[in-house]
Amino acid sequence: MAEHPHATLVRKGYEAFSRGDMDALRALLAMDATQHVPGTHPLAGDHKGQDAIIDFYRRLAEETNGTMRVDLSSVCADGRGHVVGVSRLTAERQGKRLDQTGCIVFRIVGDKVTDLDECVEDIDHSNDFWS
Repeated sequence: MAEHPHATLVRKGYEAFSRGDMDALRALLAMDATQHVPGTHPLAGDHKGQDAIIDFYRRLAEETNGTMRVDLSSVCADGRGHVVGVSRLTAERQGKRLDQTGCIVFRIVGDKVTDLDECVEDIDHSNDFWS
């Protein structure tokens, strides 16, 4: 059985992120897409528009000196424009280490991602790591 096209789109996004291919990521995002990042740390909040999302990804790499890794473990699609990507995130920053499971709930309209809602396993640890 073939994978749903929305699941394939999300997999392509994770692959592009892992390669640091921001042009490929930009091509998957709607112009007015929004990424919602939970927490109270300086990178938390809503990143609205392709430029803001790409800048957020640049800051993640910068803040972790390129140590951030996201390993996609599963993708679930509902066939109605929602996809959940479950992954393991590891990174090092200022003597701290982050190693936790998280997910992003994607909203897809047509062939573009319009919303990315992140969820993290341990929000307190995430806040501490990014603060």
